[in-house]
Amino acid sequence: MHASRFFVSTLKEAPSDAEIVSHRLMLRAGLIKRLAGGIYTYLPMGLRTIRKVEAIVRDEMTAAGAIELLMPVVQPAELWQESGRFDKYGPELLRLKDRHQRDFIVQPTSEEVITDIARKELASYKQLPINFFHIQTKFRDEIRPRFGVLRGREFTMKDAYSFDRDHAGLETSYATMHRAYCAIFERMGLEYRPVAADNGSIGGTGSHEFHVLADSGEDAIAFCLDSDYAANVEAAEAVALGTRAAPAEAMRKVATPGRAKCEDVAAHLGIPLERTVKSIVLAVELLDQDGSLAQIGIVLLLLRGDHELNEIKARKLAALGPGYRFASEAEIVDAFGIPPGYLGPIGTAKPVTVIADRTVAAMNDFVVGANQVDFHIAGVNWGRDLPEPQVEDLRNVKAGDPSPDGRGVLALCRGIEVGHIFQLRTAYSLKMEATFLDETGKPRPFEMGCYGIGITRVVGAAIEQNFDDRGIVWPRALAPFEVVVCPVGWGRNDAVRQAALALHDELAAAGVDVLLDDRDLRPGVMFADWELIGVPLRITVGDRGLKDGAVEMQARRDGVVTNVPLAEAGRAAVARLAAL
Repeated sequence: MHASRFFVSTLKEAPSDAEIVSHRLMLRAGLIKRLAGGIYTYLPMGLRTIRKVEAIVRDEMTAAGAIELLMPVVQPAELWQESGRFDKYGPELLRLKDRHQRDFIVQPTSEEVITDIARKELASYKQLPINFFHIQTKFRDEIRPRFGVLRGREFTMKDAYSFDRDHAGLETSYATMHRAYCAIFERMGLEYRPVAADNGSIGGTGSHEFHVLADSGEDAIAFCLDSDYAANVEAAEAVALGTRAAPAEAMRKVATPGRAKCEDVAAHLGIPLERTVKSIVLAVELLDQDGSLAQIGIVLLLLRGDHELNEIKARKLAALGPGYRFASEAEIVDAFGIPPGYLGPIGTAKPVTVIADRTVAAMNDFVVGANQVDFHIAGVNWGRDLPEPQVEDLRNVKAGDPSPDGRGVLALCRGIEVGHIFQLRTAYSLKMEATFLDETGKPRPFEMGCYGIGITRVVGAAIEQNFDDRGIVWPRALAPFEVVVCPVGWGRNDAVRQAALALHDELAAAGVDVLLDDRDLRPGVMFADWELIGVPLRITVGDRGLKDGAVEMQARRDGVVTNVPLAEAGRAAVARLAAL
């Protein structure tokens, strides 16, 4: 490939609305062009990397036994109504009507379509297990698309769906996909971590996310240095800190004027923040049998003063149900007798349901709000001053917490989610009546798994992990080109031109993805382009080096420059690439 016959479009500066490193560098390196909010054109340089991501994914999925098909981008709304997701998915689901006023959607994912295929095509247990995958355009109408391809509206995704006869079979399929995903990200040369995760809107039970580790990641990951435990903070189990001791203090009301926050209360009373308890009030909408609102129930969540509520965990509490929300000030005043600020579980104006985090349930002699402005209650103990509470895991884990597997302590890092696998179980097959006949001839619902990788998201995540002040530093497997040959004096020196052409042709014949920069640019401009684009290996052919029978070779990642005899340059480049 010659640069003069390709399309190289670099910028000195990124547009002002480019927010993070990958967004800025993809625009500057000419990988993408913005068309609309969250919608990008992938230019030739960027598309080459996308195709390499796809090739690795396709290769490993096929090796794992998955079968490729292609499902449509536009799907009939009836399938989504059948699964219940047409309304549940919310405004991110792009809905439209055709000329006959029939409802359709632009797919964000394809559970409904693949389930429809299974119920029509898979009749017998003899056809199971089976796993279908496709690589297709998706659309999610994000309210605020940002971060370039990391949170766009239109993107490319690989999604796969397994069908098994029972849960044991699903677990086998799930484990196969877990191994395949590890192989995929290892081949891409990315530092990644699989973590236990919440299923979210997809449904089902059991899931893992795959994160590319990067300081700019939106997700916090908890992991144990001494074991294999890792989980998204949203799903990481928080064990109780400490064990409850016997009461050592009398319960008493203490004045805390103007100190509504736990930090201020602790400082005023001269006690550690860890001895205070914060109150979070939720309102639960209780419905009649006909579905109409009967009353509002109030739930008080108690967390240690230095801990934060995990809303994903709270959402799963049976006491809350689907109709919970943070209580309004009017609802708080009605239940506690005062506005927010000095709330607590003792002396509420009306009965409330108290749920304590595991750590709070293990505390003694703690401090809570007195339900009176400018006052708290100190020396509070369970059993003596308060009934034993309902105990749940409510909080986010913190660095230094014990690992749930009992094998060390947790550390935190940031990650960018690039893959997610789910055990859907029968969440879709039951709703859509997708069944097969078992050995006895009886119909049974499919046990399903779902496995996604954000193809275009991988590109952005890889850059967030691999860059420096000069531009992108691609892992070899993802680089748009592996080697760039840079002749200095292309248009005026025949010896340079012939040597560069011969080296390019030798590398291409050896199967190297090589580009010859024949644009006849000044060396500084030419080198800056390829450092920005991030090609792993640069070979410079110049008149001065040729006089000594040598060319200059430099790896993008380590920057080490070596002089290599021209006659050995092709073999040396192949060997250097193999070591990258």
